[in-house]
Amino acid sequence: MDRIVEDPSDPFAEARDEILVGGTWRTGGGELVESRDPATGRVVHRFHGASIENVDEAVRRGLKASQDPSWRDLLAHQRAAILHRIGETIDRHADLISAVQTADTGKTRAETRALAVSAAGTFRYMAAALETMEEAMPPRRGGSLTMTAHEPYGVVGAITPWNSPIASDAQKVAPALAAGNAVVLKPPVWAPLTSLLLGRLCQEAGLPAGLLSVLPGPGSTVGNAIVAHPQVGKVSFTGGTATGRTIGRVAADKIMPLTLELGGKSPTIVFPDADIDQAVSGILYGIFSSSGQSCIAGSRVFIHGSVYTEVLERLVAATERLRVGPGTDPATEVAPLVHHAHRDQVAGMVAEAVAAGAQVLTGGAVPNDPALADGAYYLPTILAGVTNADAICREEIFGPVAVVLPFSDEEDLLAQANDNEFGLACGIWTADYRRAYRIARAVDAGTVWINTYKQFSISTPFSGHKASGLGTEKGRDGISSYMRQKSIFWDLTGEPLPWVRG
Repeated sequence: MDRIVEDPSDPFAEARDEILVGGTWRTGGGELVESRDPATGRVVHRFHGASIENVDEAVRRGLKASQDPSWRDLLAHQRAAILHRIGETIDRHADLISAVQTADTGKTRAETRALAVSAAGTFRYMAAALETMEEAMPPRRGGSLTMTAHEPYGVVGAITPWNSPIASDAQKVAPALAAGNAVVLKPPVWAPLTSLLLGRLCQEAGLPAGLLSVLPGPGSTVGNAIVAHPQVGKVSFTGGTATGRTIGRVAADKIMPLTLELGGKSPTIVFPDADIDQAVSGILYGIFSSSGQSCIAGSRVFIHGSVYTEVLERLVAATERLRVGPGTDPATEVAPLVHHAHRDQVAGMVAEAVAAGAQVLTGGAVPNDPALADGAYYLPTILAGVTNADAICREEIFGPVAVVLPFSDEEDLLAQANDNEFGLACGIWTADYRRAYRIARAVDAGTVWINTYKQFSISTPFSGHKASGLGTEKGRDGISSYMRQKSIFWDLTGEPLPWVRG
């Protein structure tokens, strides 16, 4: 294919009515997909998405490509070299990726560039992990030498969300390819363009044809077809819990393994001895960065009663100083939400909470700035006067909305923090290292941050508890989660089995 033309000032200069099906770019057979700039509501690209027939072809071609000796028989360091080249190609085009993702999702350019750099690092890390993977040779318990081997599933379905496309794509595509699979990637219908660009970058880096398909379209058709396809050996899904449960039921019928990264309603906790400046800054970042569109957003803020008034006053004042604007403005801190329909859903949940008795301390409305009138903006919002039993404290909002709740002691705190179907993340603000460890172990969450928030590393495993997910992503074991384990017994005695009589 032609090399990507780098033009961040016009990120859609190369936009075409094409999707990637089994190594071939073509017009999709599905319904029209529109990408709209959330800051303006303007359509930036319109193209045909995938059809069920496209899914079937992509899976069949992917299976063939994964079984081709030119890919199947590559040594680990040879496959790792391809992953390294993909990472380098992403790095080289980071500005273009950033521009496309900002136009597609509304995120700030600073964030989308960081996501591109993160994606490049993910491919490089998985390449390194692949080169250093070792099989096990368990201790002998008899006359046979035993060893274990890991083998690819063949075709993996990867379904990613719209809140951070390039990073989410990389976290699934890189380890799945490292494991030797082909990947059928379904990007979100509201933000598909970054994933399509990733497909072109992988081809530019030399990924063999057929090993990656990018099939935008509705989850109800394209996503369902991927999950249900008999030749898809595993699915990795990041998205809403309700959809995750639906996928789980299909997987149960197929007896197919899953990785699910689902919703959250994460607590962030301020103890009396916390550094208040540090806590306020961390709470703001934890809930309002990415405009709150983050599964691990610290949306339930628990503040000890002795410092409740002080922390809340400072938190409200700092929230009101946040700059709301388009992602292309370097001064913007809170960008628009991904889509007007999503903005309206967030506004509706806040309105329902207010009707039920919640108090709006700041925000709770669409900004009245005429310059922002066409965008999917919602002011960063803090609600009080609620209990942990209220719907606004139990349901994921996925927007820039925090609820604040007081607590009296650790027993009271843990009872409230763990009283939720989700268990994705938690933030703890305290100077007491004993308390920090005690609470970190007692909170039912897959990731806990102490005196910080929303810090990630591709080398550190990530998972959710309860309704927040199933399985683990990232880390050295991230590759083996896309592989099946096989045990091999190798007789060393040369003797017949004892019950055989000649």
